[in-house]
Order: sequence, then structure tokens, then C-alpha cells
Amino acid sequence: MILWGRLNSHNVKKVAWLAEELGIGYERRDIGGQFGFTAAYLAMNPNRLIPTIEHEGVVLWESNAILRYLAARFPEGGFWPADPAERARGDKWMDWQFGYADAQRDAFVNLVRRPEGERDMGAVEASRAATAKMMAILDDALAETGWLSGERFGIGDIPMGVYAHTWFGLNLADRSLSRVADWYARLRERPGYASQVMIPLT
Repeated sequence: MILWGRLNSHNVKKVAWLAEELGIGYERRDIGGQFGFTAAYLAMNPNRLIPTIEHEGVVLWESNAILRYLAARFPEGGFWPADPAERARGDKWMDWQFGYADAQRDAFVNLVRRPEGERDMGAVEASRAATAKMMAILDDALAETGWLSGERFGIGDIPMGVYAHTWFGLNLADRSLSRVADWYARLRERPGYASQVMIPLT
């Protein structure tokens, strides 16, 4: 498999992490951001976004679609339950993550990608408040099951797991959300998370 995208992208991290969990051999190629886009890449993905994968004749973009494809393509990994209800339990958090990404974006852009003198701290505080509200929802969900995917780690934990690392790394975290903190601690024990997600925020 070829995974196109720079690893400091949240969406690329998702795919790289699942590939590690599944033990898929892959080559990651930097593109996007400071690396720009080639005409050949844009022919595969005209959105000027990352990631894109090439796998056994399949070219696919949209990070969560890629996660679902890989989970289904490698069912032996246990990330794509046969029972639709069980599968949907984690799947819903994958779509929920997109709303969370919108809430966190202003904090990330200002604290990571803008020089200190150009930061809009009002936007950062609004982002902090918005993410806290959404993480409280996640914290309540984790009271019911140990993982967003259900009783065991699964595909539903991956998208928000990537964003949780940023939430804690930017010091946005509401420390009263103990179940989120415990879930994050358990994610950090996973080798694929440590190597592909827990990298410096840039």
C-alpha cells in the first residue's frame, strides 16, 4: 500500500495508525502542506487534500472512508464487526469527529501554525470552550463502555484518538473529564499510537 500525505496531518495519522494496528506493509510518501501537490497526485485526488491510498488497484481518498475500507479489507484484524449494530456503535463516532475537528481547528491553527504575535487568543478560548463541551459528551459515552467502539478498542476510537492527542497536547483539556483521560492513557500504550500519532504538533 502507498499512503500519500505528511504525518503531521490529523487525517494521515488516522490511516497510518490503523495500518500499524493491522500490520499492513505500506510506504508513506510526503505530499501536501510544505511538500505541495504534483499533477499526478491531483489526478488521483482533485480535492487538494490528504490522505490518499493506493492499494491493489484501489485509489481512495477521505480518511474515514480509508479506515472503513482497510477494516473491511482485513477483517482478521477485528476492526470490522460482522454485526451491523456493533459496527455502527463505533462508526458513529467516526462521523461525530468531523464536528469535533471544526471545534478544535481555531485553537490548533493559532497555537501551532501561527507565530505568537499573530495569534487570535479570543478564537483560542472559544475553541477551548467548544471542545470542552464536546469532550464532555465523549466522557459520558465512555461511562457506558470502555471504548468508543464498545467493549474493546476498535475503528471508532481512531479518529477521535488522534484529535484527543492534540487536545491534551495543546493544554485544552478539561482535567475533570477523567474517563477521557483514562481512555487517552490507554491509547498511549498502543505502539501504533505512540509511533504515528504522538509526534510533535506542527
